[in-house]
Amino acid sequence: MEGQEGTQQLHLVLANKRFLLTHPDVQDIEKVRLKEEVFSMVKADDMAPFYETLVAESVLVMDQSVLDSMRAKIEEELKKLDEKIADAEENLGESEVREAHLAKSLFYIQIGDKDKALEQLKVTESKTVAVGQKMDLVFYTLQLGFFYMDFDLISKSIDKAKSLFEEGGDWERKNRLKVYEGLYCMSTRNFKMAADLFLDSISTFTTYELFPYDTFIFYTVLTSIISLDRVSLKQKVVDAPEILTVIGKIPYLSEFLNSLYDCQYKSFFSAFAGLTEQIKLDRYLHPHFRYYMREVRTVVYSQFLESYKSVTIEAMAKAFGVTVEFIDLELSRFIAAGKLHCKIDKVAGVLETNRPDAKNALYQATIKQGDFLLNRIQKLSRVIDL
Repeated sequence: MEGQEGTQQLHLVLANKRFLLTHPDVQDIEKVRLKEEVFSMVKADDMAPFYETLVAESVLVMDQSVLDSMRAKIEEELKKLDEKIADAEENLGESEVREAHLAKSLFYIQIGDKDKALEQLKVTESKTVAVGQKMDLVFYTLQLGFFYMDFDLISKSIDKAKSLFEEGGDWERKNRLKVYEGLYCMSTRNFKMAADLFLDSISTFTTYELFPYDTFIFYTVLTSIISLDRVSLKQKVVDAPEILTVIGKIPYLSEFLNSLYDCQYKSFFSAFAGLTEQIKLDRYLHPHFRYYMREVRTVVYSQFLESYKSVTIEAMAKAFGVTVEFIDLELSRFIAAGKLHCKIDKVAGVLETNRPDAKNALYQATIKQGDFLLNRIQKLSRVIDL
């Protein structure tokens, strides 16, 4: 199940193809090719349980002879694995027993039988002593979680991995876990945490089983843009040598990042339009597509308005290469949602910024908390007097 260095784990490749098959924006001719690839991958690994799921979802058409053939092979292989386990328990040592159970766990993972795989992984864990080997079992569980997008399983596995690290554990596995956790955070819309974890792992990235390095940089840049301030973005992303070596290979990404930092808003919108298709067709980012689009626009509009006390709507529209009507409609939505601190003077055609005073806001919050505390103390003193 585990991908070799530089190779994405095949089941995650399959999960991505399955996602694209159900995506409305993928062309029908492309779906025909994807169907063939998914079917051949399912047959190659005898994934009978997963095949039945795909048939139930109307992704693939039922071929009973293929299903019967896969079931026969699975039965035969399970018989061999059970014989190996019995032989190891009778004639060999503890490590051989563990290896035999692990082989059975990996076989269940291979055929796409989630419940039996998790059950067998627990059995294997009960035979495992070394923390490193226990960690490897957690990584197998995490890969299963990402294959099925089971966030409850992923969350519990990450917590389990962290508790195992308290007992010990090497840095290589700790760094790998950061990427797994970062992907989980990104998939559950915690972009700030995801950006921090990805940036921590840039120079130590080895989790090729999840995705290639190019994809990792893609995720790092996207999450950082909506999470970091300008200074941090410059230090950690724009000037990062690890990012600079790869960013040119990803269409529109370099222009997207640099035009935002250099305040070239027209170029930024052009690159952003080019990236939307990639974000929409990404298995992990697709559920958050609309949210991400809003957050990026909030960042870029806030950055533009930061420089002005007041600015004409026409000047802003020209800077972004869009119409006055578009900017007027966009800003009114963001202002109403409390995302932008400005007001529109429609008659004069001017935008006036009213940035909140941080010191004043802190002063008001302190007074409010102080009043609340005094009220609580007064109530408490009455109780004590009684």
